[in-house]
Amino acid sequence: MTTPTYFTRLGSPLGPLLLTADADGALTSLSVPEQKGGRTVLDGWRQDDGPFRAAAEQLAAYFAGDLKEFDLPLRAHGTAFRVRVWEALDSVPYGATTTYGEIAARIGAPRAAVRAVGGAIGANPLLVLRPCHRVIGANGSLTGYAGGLERKTRLLTLEGVLRTL
Repeated sequence: MTTPTYFTRLGSPLGPLLLTADADGALTSLSVPEQKGGRTVLDGWRQDDGPFRAAAEQLAAYFAGDLKEFDLPLRAHGTAFRVRVWEALDSVPYGATTTYGEIAARIGAPRAAVRAVGGAIGANPLLVLRPCHRVIGANGSLTGYAGGLERKTRLLTLEGVLRTL
């Protein structure tokens, strides 16, 4: 028997968020509409707001500018390399940015692995919670974001990295 996947939807300034969790209550994904590689509800999933109460409270506080660091159980599934990259994202503080090359260095990957790091970051299943929006190009450009560059800009503006126009 497969373990159940729980889901809920939350409103946000980024549009409706789809959150999933495993049977232990650990968050397994946070997706936005039209996200490249984002999740969609599958048959057999169980809608239940219960496992997501803490996430809902913390996300609301984050979007209000009152929370800078999430304290939630996360469980992303991927290759060992991707998991190392995703865990490295957790060390990028609120209001700061880093580059793909710096993430590669943090996980001990060679400079030549920057493309693979970018691929892993693009496959991050926990948008916002694992702050892949804080990763920018070596030249300071706002490079790709699975949730769309408009959302990346909005998140970096919220965190004070970018100025409002």
